[in-house]
Amino acid sequence: MQRNEESFLTKPWARKGPTQDGQSSRQLGVTLTAKNNLSDRTFTFQVEHVKEVDQGIHKQGRNTSDPNGIGDCYLHKGIAMILNVTQRQRLISGFLAAPTMSFMLVFFILPSLLLLLYSFWSARSFVIDPTFNIDNYVRTLSAAGFWRTGVTGLSNGVWTAIASVVLSFPAAYYIVYRSVNNNAFYLILLSWFSSYLVRVYAWRTILGTNGLINTTLMQFGLINQPVEFLLFSPFASVITLVHIMFPFALLLLVSALRDVKTDYIEAARDMGASRFQVLTKVIIPMSYKGIVSAFMFTFILAAGDYITPQLLGGRDGVTNGLLIANQFRSAGNWPLGAAMAFITLVLFVGVYVAFTQLMKACRLSPGRRYHN
Repeated sequence: MQRNEESFLTKPWARKGPTQDGQSSRQLGVTLTAKNNLSDRTFTFQVEHVKEVDQGIHKQGRNTSDPNGIGDCYLHKGIAMILNVTQRQRLISGFLAAPTMSFMLVFFILPSLLLLLYSFWSARSFVIDPTFNIDNYVRTLSAAGFWRTGVTGLSNGVWTAIASVVLSFPAAYYIVYRSVNNNAFYLILLSWFSSYLVRVYAWRTILGTNGLINTTLMQFGLINQPVEFLLFSPFASVITLVHIMFPFALLLLVSALRDVKTDYIEAARDMGASRFQVLTKVIIPMSYKGIVSAFMFTFILAAGDYITPQLLGGRDGVTNGLLIANQFRSAGNWPLGAAMAFITLVLFVGVYVAFTQLMKACRLSPGRRYHN
């Protein structure tokens, strides 16, 4: 009896494996399809081989019809191929990530560690004394001025982040799901072509006592004298920062919403979900990472900004950023400035934790199934 065998190997795949003891595994697999030609009949069988990354190797047969056991001879070949593909993908990924990781290591992680070490030293007259102590942290935490300026910076950052995300989300939704082209998106991004200081001084002109707003209100007879609270106030700082940060938030949200396919939205509507439910149960959870990224990105930039509050916030617009900059520039006390910077970093992390927990409390984060 003459026997002719021919096999076909599909593309390898990967998926999330079962969860055991609170730890999830990852499955790597390959589906083997073989066609066996015998002298009297021809049949096709399919065997799926699955490798659980942290839980050993086992076989699963799906639609299996292999009376002669031909499929078993291809299993070792298939798993060897999937492992080779996985190793090759890891090497390629590591090679592509190496320049960025090297840059971050040299210009961010190492300087940050050095700055952390500096925070436990002391300085006098621009001379650093490498004697370990915690006096800088004690001095910073006990200073009322640091907390007062910290509250100002955090307030600017939170309001700017909220306004930027709330205003940019509808614009991002329109660009992704309604606009036939990206002209509106490019038009908004054109603001990046103007200088940062030019935009700050433009808002200073608009909000000034002789600016556009006060002049218009006086011409219409709505006010008798210029409104002074528009300039040199937290309002002026926040509105200027929103104008500066809005394109950043929009860019992140557009990128996140492009991953939310219209098929998911249409499926939710077919199942009877209202527009509000589609927004809160589908769109926002699926774009959760983009929303958090947009909020934190704009928050950190706005809360750490000290130029805009200094030019538009008045005497009460001083933030931690200015105090830290003065320690490095004018006072020459790098250790104290480093301690202030790391305490501010802890405050920023606290805002991140609070925002993510708020999203979970509002049932807007993914990864959970809520039952009413």
